[in-house]
Amino acid sequence: MTIDAFVFDAYGTLFDVQSVSQITNQEFPEHGELITQVWRLKQLEYTWLRSMMGSYRSFWDITEESLNYTLNAIGVTAEKAVRDRIMDKYLHLDPHVDCLTALDALEGVPLAILSNGNQEILDALVSNSGLDAKLQSVISIDKAGIFKPHKDAYELVEAVLKVKPENTIFVSSNAFDACAAKNFGFRVAWIERVTPEALAEEISSAAVVGPTTMFKLLRMQMESFGMEPDYRLKSLNDLAGLIDRADKAAAAASLRA
Repeated sequence: MTIDAFVFDAYGTLFDVQSVSQITNQEFPEHGELITQVWRLKQLEYTWLRSMMGSYRSFWDITEESLNYTLNAIGVTAEKAVRDRIMDKYLHLDPHVDCLTALDALEGVPLAILSNGNQEILDALVSNSGLDAKLQSVISIDKAGIFKPHKDAYELVEAVLKVKPENTIFVSSNAFDACAAKNFGFRVAWIERVTPEALAEEISSAAVVGPTTMFKLLRMQMESFGMEPDYRLKSLNDLAGLIDRADKAAAAASLRA
């Protein structure tokens, strides 16, 4: 078992998309939670719809389209300056708390991002967060002109990094992405940020299931496709253990030889 590279999803995996709530709550105190969750759900839905329709637009454009949909559907009026401030958060998303320590622990192995984000906003986000010093490559699906989970998006990894899928650990906390990467041929580490047990307890203890819990139900549980990830991890920090496992497997193979 060799590991030639770790390739990370960006939004939700390295960067906390829920951190947009800082600005949505500030601009719309009564609707911040609802806007945050519907916006992300529609953003993902629009990437899938545009891919299926053959009507590609950049992730930035789709993020704006889905924000406009969300505000209009909720019945909120917002001037362009307000919408611009909300959009700007996507250039300054907070890294997950385990992001920096995990990348540091993987030093020595090529690290890259494969993301639905267009190159300009990915480069800005990575630079603003300080991750540019830790990554060897930031790959946008822009080069393929179609969004994950389409296979053409995943093919960019081998084309850019010159690594085989079977020797690449693809890391995502998005279940649809993890399943698609597994189907493509990567070895997949799914970051299970919300366990079924924790979600069940959250639902049972709530008087009303709110937007954030609904998002966890729809987007943060493993899909029922029969495409299980190779590794279910609770944190990005657990990735370093995969290197130890690979080293031990290599040593055992050497002894057998």
